Amino acid sequence: MTVAADPDQAARAALEALSTARVAQTSSTAERVADALREQVVEGRLLPGVRLGEQSFCEAMRVSRNTLREAFSQLVAERILVREAHRGVFVTTPGVADVHDVYRSRRIVEPAAVRDGERARDEAAVARVRAAVEEGRAAAADEDWNGVADANQHFHRALVGLAGSTRLDQQMDLLLAEMRLAFHRMGTHRDFHEPYLERNDAVATLVERGELERAAQEVADYLADAETRIVSALGASG
Repeated sequence: MTVAADPDQAARAALEALSTARVAQTSSTAERVADALREQVVEGRLLPGVRLGEQSFCEAMRVSRNTLREAFSQLVAERILVREAHRGVFVTTPGVADVHDVYRSRRIVEPAAVRDGERARDEAAVARVRAAVEEGRAAAADEDWNGVADANQHFHRALVGLAGSTRLDQQMDLLLAEMRLAFHRMGTHRDFHEPYLERNDAVATLVERGELERAAQEVADYLADAETRIVSALGASG
């Protein structure tokens, strides 16, 4: 997957992907639209600052303006989108305070999911953690650093999946969407994500061995380091 280099390209890439999504005209259509748009953020297709034009997104997703506006309102409440008076709806550009708050949540959720999760010793759930590690390694071998970023998102989703909680899975999707927007402000994906390939592997190995307390501590340290790096970069960029 290639992330667009500028907002216009990003919007076109997202529209192309959304045009293939099937969003049924049901009472839950707005929620499904919100899910599809959020996924575009998580997967790095919708970049910070991109304006979401109503007509083009309605046409791409084959939904009414009312449905799209309802979906937009949900994503604004989730802090993934922002509505600006007389200008329209835009993808949020996270700041330092946003990063601190997201990582505060992640440091509570992710280590606990690893240490205490009902599926932390489930073979299939642990295999998903390992699969995300291998996905990242394969992308790095191809020098596909956007693919590495995707794999990193999948890795952290899989960690929370060890909890066996649908509600936590849903909450993690919101946190990952906000974090992907912050990652875009870090510059080159390789510079940020490459060091975590080995750390992801280390966590996965500990989980596979059943050393869950050590794995949870590694995740906590990992998240603290990542937060420091992101906050430092955002502060330097003004």
